[in-house]
Amino acid sequence: MTKFELEYTFNTSPKVLFSRLASAGGLSEWFADDVQVNGKKYTFIWEGAEQTAEMILRKEGHFTRFHWLDDEDPKTYFEFRIQVEELTNDLALLITDFAEEDELEDAKELWDTQVSSLKHILGL
Repeated sequence: MTKFELEYTFNTSPKVLFSRLASAGGLSEWFADDVQVNGKKYTFIWEGAEQTAEMILRKEGHFTRFHWLDDEDPKTYFEFRIQVEELTNDLALLITDFAEEDELEDAKELWDTQVSSLKHILGL
């Protein structure tokens, strides 16, 4: 598995962005068709298929990290991290994920598409 990180610039407040990264309602607006939460377990539903992840880390307003329960490698995760540049106040969303080497470009394109939906929902 190859770890990769993508960075996207947003013109919104960290609070507004974080609500879309950490709540079932927010995630179902752009990341999946539906999201169901049971404790730390998040079930993401896409066109009838579902996959469950556990939220393994969370810092309010800053980041959330999930691990897919069906992933055999305990070191893999996907993470949404909000970073604010001190001098310019620019807001960036950093996404960290893992993919097989031959699926890396597809994974990056998928994130580009998902983040494009997120920006659209936020009116950006």
